[in-house]
Amino acid sequence: MIGLVVVSHSRLLADGVAELAGQMAPDVTIAPSGGDGAGGLGTDFDAVTEAVSRADSGTGVVVLFDLGSARMVAEMAAEASAGDVRVVDAPLVEGAVAAAVAAQRGSDLDEVAAAATGDRAAPAGARGEASGGGSAGVLGDGSAGGSEDGSVGVPGGGPAGVSGGGSAETPGDRAAGIPGGGSAELSGGGSAELSGGGSPGAPAEHAVREEVELTNEVGLHARPAALVARSLTGLDARVRVRFGPGEADATSVLALMGLGAPGGARVEVVATGPDAAEAVRRLRDLAARDFDE
Repeated sequence: MIGLVVVSHSRLLADGVAELAGQMAPDVTIAPSGGDGAGGLGTDFDAVTEAVSRADSGTGVVVLFDLGSARMVAEMAAEASAGDVRVVDAPLVEGAVAAAVAAQRGSDLDEVAAAATGDRAAPAGARGEASGGGSAGVLGDGSAGGSEDGSVGVPGGGPAGVSGGGSAETPGDRAAGIPGGGSAELSGGGSAELSGGGSPGAPAEHAVREEVELTNEVGLHARPAALVARSLTGLDARVRVRFGPGEADATSVLALMGLGAPGGARVEVVATGPDAAEAVRRLRDLAARDFDE
């Protein structure tokens, strides 16, 4: 399991962040390193190096820091380590919580580092495949775009299969990733249908949807968001949570918190994949238990 190190100029701050993140991920080793080693504010290379060693179980370590000089010390400690250590520039508190939950779910080093920054790659199966010289990709700005080689960008991480280059039409299903059943224009001639299955002519993937009421007092704050993300461990499903105009990947603590869904709000859970129904059931049960608060 990936370990975490929290580096801060303040011992109290480092200890507090590690304690908070540890509440969300009880099985993850989170080693704090704060202060100058003499009881004052600052950072200490030897202390950070020792924290990295404590957090490293052999699978890698993600290091988060608070201010610029802490980053320098963290990078020096990473270089001195024999293990695989990643220093991540991310919000200290939110990043530590998100990284801890990702580590608890069994994510690898790249995934834990990405979770800390909120930069989550599209899940397996969400990228389309292309034949006939084209390729399909997911654009970070959520727009569909084409190129001369017949590539297509699909917003929202939706699957799409493209053959023959040229224009691609969707059957009007959101699972194809293009809202409203629109079309993605490509150059190069020819046409191909986009469908939810990721291959030409495949039927759109069925989505399981359910509206869930957040009956706990404060809604999707840090701890409920962490429980939601952890509850999906081991499931073959892509799960989104929608509130108002916002939508979040249900495995991303930062994205869920960013929805700002308060207690009493109703959110929509949308899941696709073989375990979609089980994923929705788990989230419904969590909400019904007030997230064990």
